[in-house]
Amino acid sequence: MHEIGVREVVQFLGFTFNWETLKMTWLAMAIVILIAYFATRRLSLVPTGTQLFIEAIIEFLHEQIGNTMGKRGMFYAPLIVTLFLFILVSNLIGLIPTLASPTNDLNTTLGLALMVVCLVHFLGLYYKGGHYIAHFFQPFKVFFFINLVDEIAKPITLSFRLFGNILAGEILIIILLQLAQWWIIPSVAWLAFSIFVGVVQALIFTMLTMAYLGSSVKDDHE
Repeated sequence: MHEIGVREVVQFLGFTFNWETLKMTWLAMAIVILIAYFATRRLSLVPTGTQLFIEAIIEFLHEQIGNTMGKRGMFYAPLIVTLFLFILVSNLIGLIPTLASPTNDLNTTLGLALMVVCLVHFLGLYYKGGHYIAHFFQPFKVFFFINLVDEIAKPITLSFRLFGNILAGEILIIILLQLAQWWIIPSVAWLAFSIFVGVVQALIFTMLTMAYLGSSVKDDHE
């Protein structure tokens, strides 16, 4: 059973790396790749098993992308689907007592959040140019400072929400598993609830990502 807050670190070229988080991140990526492989290995007109599961996720996310990001957003559908699957798998890995979720490390969630915010600004400049910069000064120039605070808050809220919920869930699971056998039923109940929370948090992060990207890529006339 892993210990919450205890990090196995390695030194490389003067940098310190969280070895446990790296291993769990690679494991999550491998699981996502395997899911994609088995879902597309034998495609059929009537999907079953893994193909049905993945197609249901893709169909749902495509619908949300169309609503929040417009026609341009469909180009970024592979990114959105991959992001959702990676966060979902990362959240659920930690429910295995001997493993830890990559998302219980603030470095992971903050990295994901910063990637999203940087992409938002890059695409905003790419698609809207000067108009994207101008919207920070609307409706009045003084609102620039308020909008600036809002932009700074985006990666903070994105990362801490995901990190906090996953970390708290893992802590409670470990506590319940270490208690007497009379706590088996509450432990199972909390495990089921943690699965639900893991799915919801992956969905929330993905939906907020779509909303932020939508402000950059969606055509003003849509």
